[in-house]
Amino acid sequence: MTQHTIDHAALFQAMPVPRFLVEVSGSGAYVFLEANRKALEYLTQSEKNVIGKDLRDILSADAFRHFEQSFEVAIERGMPVTIQTVPDFPGGLRVHAFWINPVLNEAGKVTLLDIIAQPAAVAPSSLQRERDDAITLLTSVFDVSEVGIVVTDQHQRIVRVNDSFIRIYGWSRNDLVGHSFSELVAQDERDLVQKAHEEFIESGARNSGEMKILRKDRSNANVLYTTAALELSNGRRFQVTTVMDISLRKQMEISLRVAKEQADAANQAKSTFLANMSHELRTPLNAIIGFSEMMMKSTFGPLGNDKYVEYLGDIHLSARHLLEIINEVLDMSKIEAGRLELDEDTFDVAQLIQAVARMMDSRAFSGGLKIKQFVPADLPPLYADPRLVRQILINLVGNAVKYSNPGGTIEMRALLAADGSMQMIVTDQGIGIPHDRIKDALEPFGQVSQPVETRGIQGTGLGLPLAKAMVELHGGSLELESEVNFGTMVTVDFPPVRVVGSAAYTKWLKMKAAIEAGTVELAAARE
Repeated sequence: MTQHTIDHAALFQAMPVPRFLVEVSGSGAYVFLEANRKALEYLTQSEKNVIGKDLRDILSADAFRHFEQSFEVAIERGMPVTIQTVPDFPGGLRVHAFWINPVLNEAGKVTLLDIIAQPAAVAPSSLQRERDDAITLLTSVFDVSEVGIVVTDQHQRIVRVNDSFIRIYGWSRNDLVGHSFSELVAQDERDLVQKAHEEFIESGARNSGEMKILRKDRSNANVLYTTAALELSNGRRFQVTTVMDISLRKQMEISLRVAKEQADAANQAKSTFLANMSHELRTPLNAIIGFSEMMMKSTFGPLGNDKYVEYLGDIHLSARHLLEIINEVLDMSKIEAGRLELDEDTFDVAQLIQAVARMMDSRAFSGGLKIKQFVPADLPPLYADPRLVRQILINLVGNAVKYSNPGGTIEMRALLAADGSMQMIVTDQGIGIPHDRIKDALEPFGQVSQPVETRGIQGTGLGLPLAKAMVELHGGSLELESEVNFGTMVTVDFPPVRVVGSAAYTKWLKMKAAIEAGTVELAAARE
């Protein structure tokens, strides 16, 4: 028998199909050791550009992930597997699939992978043509879909992503392919996404819901997602996730929710106002009607009886209280309609504060309170509407009297601030207002406390809002500071232009005179 020497290297190179050997390293790299001529032709590479290089440096990201999936299965099982041809593989040769044969060392560990191509049939069957058409159709749907689509492997790593996802969220494919899908999810939802993926890999069950996706600029996008299983040969399972951006819808939901809450709050304020008004109006009216009827019927005898004099005082007090309520409602209506005009004049602030203190003194005395005044002797006059300024102070002191404990002190101060504005400050030692309710106290009809919390004290809830609105008509501001059980301080600030003698006031006087003389146009003066 004739002995023949077999040249394995020549046979390897002469194979009519692509074949190459890949070394498996412990670091996860797959390095080309050998490649025959057909393999180089298929890869469209020269030998020097392939040998010793990692597959990920030779193949595209999608193609490498396609091979890596099968490599992991072959290494894990120690058995050959088959991989279908990557659709966008660069070579011109038509290859149907690849055999991936693991080569084990003496210790039973896979050190090499022998990859051999399976050539496509020259005349594909009708079944093969239908399969190719189906792949082409699905690839087209994947690429042109307006919905973002992400395909992840069993380790939740992204293997494919369509153009819509790239366009909508600003990422590039290099940013995504090979990275964990959870990196795209908002931090507070990553654990849930990871858990859902693990359950999906085990059961393959479909899932849907809402989550937040990170855009390239690190902002959050609210999305509606749906997941489905994609199982290929050799038990390889992928998760296909469709992502629809609903950020605009979520913003509309938030806006509608806020609008509803505001409407509910306004409706509640209106209901509370009507309930309080019904009590506030009914009580003095009942007194007026009742006492008037008793006097008309001479229940206690002729009108000369001292009891009638007492009732007349009650009638007068009730009528004044009713008038105050009606005036408050009318003033607020005029301000909201923009019909309340200022009747401005120069007046002495100290005298006005003294007048308000005298007016409120009897009410304070009946509540066991004292009113103290602190006004500098050299405080300049104020140019404003004295009736409204008086009403502002009456409202503030009236609130202080209402919500102060017996034995307390109410202080009224006036001073010039560092910026030249004039401040009027009313301080009490009453029950105070919670910090989270101060805003409500300044809203029309927005009473902070329920009657049970304020020892039965009720009102329209217009005192502070009216004072604030009247100050703002003068170009000023009202600030409220309060602490529960320690009291409240209200600061009214009139701008420097209203302080007589200030530089701003003097400049305003000159401008006013020029306008009246016709030497300066009103539009230019406003500028």
